[in-house]
Amino acid sequence: MLEKEEIFSKVLRAGRRTYFFDVRATKADDYYITITESKKFTEEDGSFHFKKHKIYLYKEDFAAFTEILGEMTSYVLNHKGEEVISERHQKDFKKEYATERVSTEDSVSSISNFTDIDFDDI
Repeated sequence: MLEKEEIFSKVLRAGRRTYFFDVRATKADDYYITITESKKFTEEDGSFHFKKHKIYLYKEDFAAFTEILGEMTSYVLNHKGEEVISERHQKDFKKEYATERVSTEDSVSSISNFTDIDFDDI
């Protein structure tokens, strides 16, 4: 029944998460917004399911919600920038792994400079 009351919708796909922003109508024909986060979970056997979380936002809360959301997003961007930390971490990990691999290969090549001794000779 609620699906019939949907007025306007937008979708934001973000990796395993999808956000649905919907304007809906009440029985009294007033409008409110629902924000739904849907996250895909894959099981070991390849099957999957979605977990959904929903927020209902009513007109009387729009101004305060918008103000606080703006403050919070500005705070995060001002303190951490727009770069996604997990992506930076992955880049750093790849660099660190490549460096470790090179130093390990150097160690292996320096080990090969040793004389091979057969214990039967002793």
